[in-house]
Amino acid sequence: MLKLKDVKIAVVGLGYVGLPLAVEFGKQRGVIGFDINQQRINALQAGHDSTLEVSDVELGQATNLSFSANPAELEVANLYIVTVPTPIDEHQRPDLTPLCKASEAIGKVLNKGDVVIYESTVYPGATEEVCIPVLERVSGLRFNQDFFAGYSPERINPGDKEHRVTTIKKVTSGSTPEAADLIDSLYNEIITAGTHKASSIKVAEAAKVIENTQRDLNIALINELAVIFNKMGIDTEAVLQAAGTKWNFLPFRPGLVGGHCIGVDPYYLTHKAQSIGYHPEIILAGRRLNDSMGAYVVSQLVKAMLKKRIHVEGARVLIMGLTFKENCPDLRNTKIIDVVRELGEYNIEVDVYDPWVSAEEAKREYGLNPVSEPKMAGYDGIVLAVAHEQFVKMGIEGIRALGKPAHVLYDLKYVLTAEQADLRL
Repeated sequence: MLKLKDVKIAVVGLGYVGLPLAVEFGKQRGVIGFDINQQRINALQAGHDSTLEVSDVELGQATNLSFSANPAELEVANLYIVTVPTPIDEHQRPDLTPLCKASEAIGKVLNKGDVVIYESTVYPGATEEVCIPVLERVSGLRFNQDFFAGYSPERINPGDKEHRVTTIKKVTSGSTPEAADLIDSLYNEIITAGTHKASSIKVAEAAKVIENTQRDLNIALINELAVIFNKMGIDTEAVLQAAGTKWNFLPFRPGLVGGHCIGVDPYYLTHKAQSIGYHPEIILAGRRLNDSMGAYVVSQLVKAMLKKRIHVEGARVLIMGLTFKENCPDLRNTKIIDVVRELGEYNIEVDVYDPWVSAEEAKREYGLNPVSEPKMAGYDGIVLAVAHEQFVKMGIEGIRALGKPAHVLYDLKYVLTAEQADLRL
């Protein structure tokens, strides 16, 4: 079994999850950071992280960290940490292609005694049922005899400068008691918040996938309440503030549920549940409701425009914000795109403005060309979709100045008061 002092780490996948992890380990021991995106590697070698999760100063502090897009260079490691994306396809089914390709790359350089740790979100059983067979097939080695595995789910919160990789408690697990001990000890080198060693890989996988499923369902409940209260003419935020005075009321807010976790993870769990013969009623109902909120927002906006006698077809609407959350450039699974596309169904011209977003990435991911600056007094409708600090600083007068004399302002994020906005969720 590999000894802690002899561990040489390779982090496979250098996105929002992998890079912060590689940087922290790279402050203490030798680490190679691998990514298939050569442009990403070039930028990191030049000392800059385009995701803004790691500052240039922090990147420079990882003096033992090197970067490569050449999979052959992974052979210098003996412990591999896989942090590649695990998205869903257009049919809401798990897409494990990146995970399998990463496992193939590792399998080609895997040696006896090596350890492979997966951090990517999966359904319970995926590590041992999907990833391990790939490692065995490509390497020719035998699991738990020649090599070992573990699962330690990522808990990265993009854009959050308070809850960082080192300050969030880490769940760990291993395929044998010895592997579990090694993996737990390794993470304890960098995780100041401590670790929780799960009893098995499947337990750790399940723990991760239910964290965001629980949040998804709570938000779905609040979204449904918002729809009900809107029909009754009651301000949802005022209701939530009143209910929040009770000590055990959970402070969730309505909204569009996107991002790399909450809008995706529940589908991994429901996929596995259905494969073993159980149809998960509540989880899927919550997903359907949250996925329908983009269309609901547009229907509310269009009705409000009609009430103001604004001609809908050919109208121009400004969407303020495209990222899935405030103050970060992350576009993954953003549900703002649902609003943009639904507006297009009404033949409404849409301008998307987001100072945090790379125009090239928006074009590549969604076929959008965000505007560099919104038009003053140019819009029949304004949707404040993301609470970026730049938008908050504009205040009501600055935001209203973007609208025509007659326009509708829809605040999805409670940046404005009920009196300032024409519509709120």
